[in-house]
Amino acid sequence: MFRHLLALACASLVTAAFAQTAQIDATVIDPQGRPVSDAVVVAVPADGAPVVNGPRESVVDQVDKEFVPKVVAIQAGTSVTFPNHDNVRHHVYSFSPPKRFELSLYAGVPAKRVVFDTPGVVVLGCNIHDWMVGYIYVSESPFFAKTDKDGKARLADLPPGAYHVRAWHPQLAVAEESTRTKVDATRGGVAEVRWTLELKPEVRVRRAPTPERRGTY
Repeated sequence: MFRHLLALACASLVTAAFAQTAQIDATVIDPQGRPVSDAVVVAVPADGAPVVNGPRESVVDQVDKEFVPKVVAIQAGTSVTFPNHDNVRHHVYSFSPPKRFELSLYAGVPAKRVVFDTPGVVVLGCNIHDWMVGYIYVSESPFFAKTDKDGKARLADLPPGAYHVRAWHPQLAVAEESTRTKVDATRGGVAEVRWTLELKPEVRVRRAPTPERRGTY
């Protein structure tokens, strides 16, 4: 009898623990109804309560003369490494106000990690390969996720409460703040949010060398 009561008590505690968390499932599509990948979804407590998280680390790789992944979402305070897995050198830089930095011409893994302390969007480039463009979205909140190929993103294990949730994408045609919406997750469980985002055409610099002009880059 005692074991039975103990099992019931444990089950109740587990149920209560799950009830104390919330989840936001986000969907992002374009005006034609197509899923939008690489959109960053961020949730910020509506009551302005401070949210903190431990130090984090992230990686932006360089493969086949491209930044991989093209879009990375991190929390402010995260350090990022930029390994080079190509057989040529890269020279990574950013002129974006949230983080200006330069990693001079190198192969392999640079000794220097870059810490991103200020929220905002950081655009990455390479001085050697003009077509290389990447993005680091630096969030003020630890509650964020990036949409997959189906335009889906899940923010799990959130403290119950109301949240201001917004979406960003490199080709977003409107101000990010205009996407902000309030989501009520005060009772825990799953809340859903959906955006239809107007996107600008992607502008890409032509890769080099071309078949007619080969060389080392």
